[in-house]
Amino acid sequence: MKITEFKRRKFFPGLTMMVLAVLASCGEAVKDDTPWVELFDGKTLNGWTQKGGEANYEVRDGMIVGSTVHDTPNSFLTSDKMYDDFILELEYKVDSTMNSGIQIRSNSFPYYRNGRVHGYQIEIDPSERAWSAGIYDEARRGWLNPLENNPEAQKAFKQNDWNHYRIEAIGDTIQTWINGVPAANLIDDKTSSGFIALQVHSIPKKNKAGTEIMWRNIKILTDSLSKYNRPTPVPPITTKNSLTKSEREKGWKLLWDGKTTEGWRGAKLDEFPDKGWKIEDGVLSVLSSGGEESAAGGDIVTKELYGDFELKVDFKLTEGGNSGIKYFVNTDLNKGPGSSIGLEYQILDDAKHPDAKKGNHEGSRTVASLYDLIKADENKPINPIGEWNTAHIVSKGNHVEHWLNGVKVLEYERRTPEFRKLVAESKYVKWPNFGEGDKGHILLQDHGDLVSFRNVKIRDLSEE
Repeated sequence: MKITEFKRRKFFPGLTMMVLAVLASCGEAVKDDTPWVELFDGKTLNGWTQKGGEANYEVRDGMIVGSTVHDTPNSFLTSDKMYDDFILELEYKVDSTMNSGIQIRSNSFPYYRNGRVHGYQIEIDPSERAWSAGIYDEARRGWLNPLENNPEAQKAFKQNDWNHYRIEAIGDTIQTWINGVPAANLIDDKTSSGFIALQVHSIPKKNKAGTEIMWRNIKILTDSLSKYNRPTPVPPITTKNSLTKSEREKGWKLLWDGKTTEGWRGAKLDEFPDKGWKIEDGVLSVLSSGGEESAAGGDIVTKELYGDFELKVDFKLTEGGNSGIKYFVNTDLNKGPGSSIGLEYQILDDAKHPDAKKGNHEGSRTVASLYDLIKADENKPINPIGEWNTAHIVSKGNHVEHWLNGVKVLEYERRTPEFRKLVAESKYVKWPNFGEGDKGHILLQDHGDLVSFRNVKIRDLSEE
C-alpha cells in the first residue's frame, strides 16, 4: 500500500465527519422556530370572505388563485379575523398585465362609501413603475410610501415568478420587504386594526379577463413581535404634518407646519398668543382654562383669507371638551369678549358636554354640525374620546359640505333664503350678512378645554 493511499483512507473519513458536523450545526442555526400561524390551510377558503367585486377566487394545488372579470369593481378576499400588530409573510405570482395588492389593517363599514374596502395596501405592481411592496391607502388617501426613491426594492420584483413579501405592522410603523430586500418604511396611525385581504383589481374592457394572481404560504405572527421584528435601513416616511404624494399632486398645502406658529395669529392680536396654546411633538393644543370661551390664549386664525377651498384637520378631544373650526371668519366683527364670528364646524364631546342639547335648531351643536344652524347626520362615524378624528370642509361657491372621518355628514347652500332663515333663528341673527362673505380666515377655537390639532391642510378650489 502506498503512503498516499493510506493517508487518503485515514483522512477522508475524518473530513467527512467534520463536514457533516458543520452542516448539522448550520441546519440548527437556520432552523425557523418562529411560532407562525397559517392563514390558509392549502385546501379550502375557510376563514376568508369575499368583499367588493365579483372576481373569481378558488383553491388550486395548494394556492389561492384569483382571476379577473369584466364589469366589476376591485375584489377582496378578506380574512374573517381582525389584526392589529403582526408580522405577515406570503408568496405570490402575478400575471404581468395585472395590478393587485395585499390589504392590511383594512375595513368595510356600511357608512363608508357603501361598504367599500379601504385601508393600507401593500402594492403588487408588475408594471415598469415597479412599486411592488410600496404602501398605498386604498379608497382613502392614495400613495403613502411609493418606491420612487428605492431602486433596490424596485429591482427585487421577479416577473412571472414567485415573489416573497414580509410585512411588519407594529404600532404606528409599517415596514415591508420584497424577496428579502427592504422596501417601505411608513409611520402613520390612521388605522390600528383591520382585516387582511387579497386583491384582484378591476380591469378595463381592453384587458383580457381571466388573468390570474396566485398566493401561497400565507402565515402570520402576532405574539412576541419584539423578538422577531427586523430593523430596516430604509428611512421612514411619516404622514404627520406632511403631504402625501397624492396630496401634492392634487394641490394640497400645509396650513400648519407642525413646528412653528408661522401663518397664524391671535384672532384679536397681531401675533400668535403668548399663552393658552402649546406646540409639542407635532401637535397643536389649546390648553384647558376652565371651559370659558376665548378667555385664555384666545382663538387663532390664519393670516391669509380663503374663499373656495377644501380643508382637512385632525382633532382630538378630551372628556367634556368643546372647540371648533371656523371658516369665512371676519375678525373685525366682535371686538369684545367671546369668540370671533364665522361659520363653525363644531368639535364637541356630545356625550359629556351640555352644549350638545342646546341651540335653536335641535342637535345643531353636536360634533361636525354647522354650529347652531344644521345638525350633522346622527349616524356620523366618530372615534372615541382620546383618539384622532378628521374634520373635512369643502366650500365651493355657495355650496358647503362637512365630512367626518371620510363620511359626508351635512351639506348646505350659503346666501339662499333657506340659509338666511336658519341664521335669523339662531344666535347669529345680530351679525349682518353672517356667513356670506367671499373670503375669510380659518379659525381654531379656544373654548377653554384641552383639544388638540394636527395635519392641518388646505386646497384651493377657486380654479376648478
